[in-house]
Amino acid sequence: MTGDCCCGGGDCHTHGHNHGPRRVLTKEEKIAKLKNYAEELKKELAAVEEHIEELSK
Repeated sequence: MTGDCCCGGGDCHTHGHNHGPRRVLTKEEKIAKLKNYAEELKKELAAVEEHIEELSK
């Protein structure tokens, strides 16, 4: 049962619990997390565009 939830419901994260107290993010933490995610997406997009450019040559 490696990787399965101890309650038998599969992965804990997919069915909504993590066996600990839920920590709610502050508004500032949510903003920081979203900004970081946006930066990661920009990097990924740049890499995809670069790959397309290379393939187009």
